[in-house]
Amino acid sequence: MAETIPFKNLHSREYQGHKKKVHSVAWNCSGTKLASGSVDQTARIWQIEPHGHGKVKDVELKGHTDSVDQLCWDPKHAELIATASGDKTVRLWDARSGKCSQQVELSGENINITYKPDGTHIAVGNRDDELTILDVRKFKPIHKRKFNYEVNEIAWNMSGDMFFLTTGNGTVEVLSYPNLHPVNTLNAHTAGCYCIAIDPLGRYFAVGSADSLVSLWSIKEMLCLRTFTKLEWPVRTISFNHTGEYIASASEDLFIDIANVQTGRSVHQIPCRAAMNSVEWNPKHNLLAYAGDDKNKYQADEGVFRIFGFESA
Repeated sequence: MAETIPFKNLHSREYQGHKKKVHSVAWNCSGTKLASGSVDQTARIWQIEPHGHGKVKDVELKGHTDSVDQLCWDPKHAELIATASGDKTVRLWDARSGKCSQQVELSGENINITYKPDGTHIAVGNRDDELTILDVRKFKPIHKRKFNYEVNEIAWNMSGDMFFLTTGNGTVEVLSYPNLHPVNTLNAHTAGCYCIAIDPLGRYFAVGSADSLVSLWSIKEMLCLRTFTKLEWPVRTISFNHTGEYIASASEDLFIDIANVQTGRSVHQIPCRAAMNSVEWNPKHNLLAYAGDDKNKYQADEGVFRIFGFESA
């Protein structure tokens, strides 16, 4: 019997609502809602049915006074979401009401945000290479550190005792957590490292770089296992699917690559019309949300994102 070709004959759907380009897309822990953050200073929450059709309702999160650059959901709570903005604030929202329940003003323009997997802490990185750890319950900073190198995307491992920083020097800095002592410096790439993703099964992490490669690392051994070489431009965003079998990566290439994690081979490309800013797989289904610098024929921002993986358009 012929091997089935993964992702063949699947479709993308488009979601419109933002007035300017979408910087970030993220799924909640149950895979039922998607959040999008935009240059239009809002985030929106969309209820997505994996096999559904029809009009999708969205809730608008209003309050930031600058671009919403990144957002992340509470890993333990399907209705709580944190947003990071250029307005220096980090805000916590209830996705049902659209109301902001907590906010804290930090010292710089926030560009990266991630939750600790147990939901107790949030890490925020800003344009000045400063890392702030927030206690989620009090919503106050408990730790601040400024680095003397460019810090890009950040992540905890699954157990929350290691913290990863991708850097402009092409390294991944591995710190212990909670004391943030340096444990390891991995010379990962020949150019800056931009993004990092943790395999949902906890075996690997992947790093995307300005050298156009994605590298796959064993968390146990801290060794590079293979690289994914399909893209030709700096890798801006990467994501593992829920089974850990596939990795999606995107850049200024006009396609999103989906590769088999074990073989390193590319299995599918999703065509896109612009450079991508964010790709993220749904935690329960093979649905991939993606957003980029899409413009209309008048060269104005389209403010759309798309989701790939539906059986019909």
